[in-house]
Amino acid sequence: MPSFSNSNSNHKDERLSKKVSENHQQLKDIFHNSNDIIFREITIHEKRKERLILLIFTDGLVDSTEVNQSIIKPLNSFSVFNEDTKHIKEITIDNVVNIINSNEISKIYTLDEVIQGILSGDTIMLMEGFDTALKLNSKGWASRAVEEPTVETVVRGSRDGFTENIRNNTAMIRRKIKDPNLIIQELTIGSKTNTFVALVYMENITDKELLISVKEKLSSIRIDGIFESGFIEQFFEQSHFSPFPQMQITERPDKACANLLEGRIVIIIDGAPQVLLIPTTFHQLFQSPEDYNERFLYGNLIRILRYIGFFIATSLPSIYVALVSFHVQMIPSALLVDLSKTRAQVPFPPVIEAILMEVTIELLREASARLPGTIGQTIGIVGAIVIGDAAVRANIASPAMVIVVAITAIGSYVLPHYSTSYALRSIRFPMIIMAASFGAFGIIITWTWIIIHLCSLSSFGYPYISPVAPINFSGFKDTIFRATLPKLKKQAKRNRK
Repeated sequence: MPSFSNSNSNHKDERLSKKVSENHQQLKDIFHNSNDIIFREITIHEKRKERLILLIFTDGLVDSTEVNQSIIKPLNSFSVFNEDTKHIKEITIDNVVNIINSNEISKIYTLDEVIQGILSGDTIMLMEGFDTALKLNSKGWASRAVEEPTVETVVRGSRDGFTENIRNNTAMIRRKIKDPNLIIQELTIGSKTNTFVALVYMENITDKELLISVKEKLSSIRIDGIFESGFIEQFFEQSHFSPFPQMQITERPDKACANLLEGRIVIIIDGAPQVLLIPTTFHQLFQSPEDYNERFLYGNLIRILRYIGFFIATSLPSIYVALVSFHVQMIPSALLVDLSKTRAQVPFPPVIEAILMEVTIELLREASARLPGTIGQTIGIVGAIVIGDAAVRANIASPAMVIVVAITAIGSYVLPHYSTSYALRSIRFPMIIMAASFGAFGIIITWTWIIIHLCSLSSFGYPYISPVAPINFSGFKDTIFRATLPKLKKQAKRNRK
């Protein structure tokens, strides 16, 4: 697999010694005699003399059976064979590969490469008289099995999801896209963690300028550790204060593969069960694999409901506040009488009432997310019912406000992209305040600001609300509505700014 690295090790240019004892002592000093770093010495016989071989690996990161059966046992068998038959063949770093049974062998020359190999789950072989080492693939740490995605669930679609193992994730993509143009490049990021990151793209589809830009961004990251895709996302985003996600994450291999075929780039981080999709657009946040798995009419209906849910989740509380505070003449008379009766007992103005209820819903949402599964669901459902009923009985909130807040919460749950919910939360509160200050004009001002902001955003040079602005008629085949699959055979070409 091709690779490019940005390692900052102090031993990057330090060559290995031809004496195994010197390398052995130096590595022991570097690892401070850590008990999980195993040093195994093996003596082999050649030309009636002995040659020392040193194997170094990390216990827990290697497959012990693989090391014993494919590396140690063949070396010991060869040593006994030569001792018994007085074989005079000389062993070198080049022909020792014919003795061991590793499926991936590469030569390394520096101390830094040895250290990174040991800490990455490989077995390093040093041989007396040679300043070159062999890196033998023996990775075998414990990992979670492939399971159904927990966030991006679908009724009709595949049930496999990405895991924390980068090699499993790349294999799942390879299994779905059997094309030699699928390129997987690997690099390490993090001066302390040296986390493996895979850059995945279709060579014959992906824009070359985009690919160069992403590679430059990855290579320029300087940080001690990378543990999740969110780290790279924050380095990549161009507008740090925007509430809208400028990159998309997914835990579904089928969604990642579909985006690869559209010319996007997928970034996989070792240890993270979600991958990054680059670039992204605003309309992608409302799309789900289920839209394409279902028939044309059903897929469009579901997508329209998501846009309605987005509008409800951002604007319904502010519309209620504006109507009650400024535009009561727009409320039907029968409904206005009932609202007046329920609001007469509430001591707070509508804006305070709305903010209190919204904060309560957010607290319940966070509590249910952080608690264990069964307890969290109980807290979310029972807590909302009990607190809502108690608030109405105590005249802290009106029944109409409880209904508005409940519908708002439901509207925010229909979006398939979880990070979009953070944007909804950050937009909702300023919009409530603007509605309480200026009425309907405040809502219009806020939405004008949002639209202007969306038009100014870009994701790696691609307009965020494309194909709406700038207009690209071919791209309208898959935005708010999607065309039938026969018309989507060729993906619309996206234009950079």
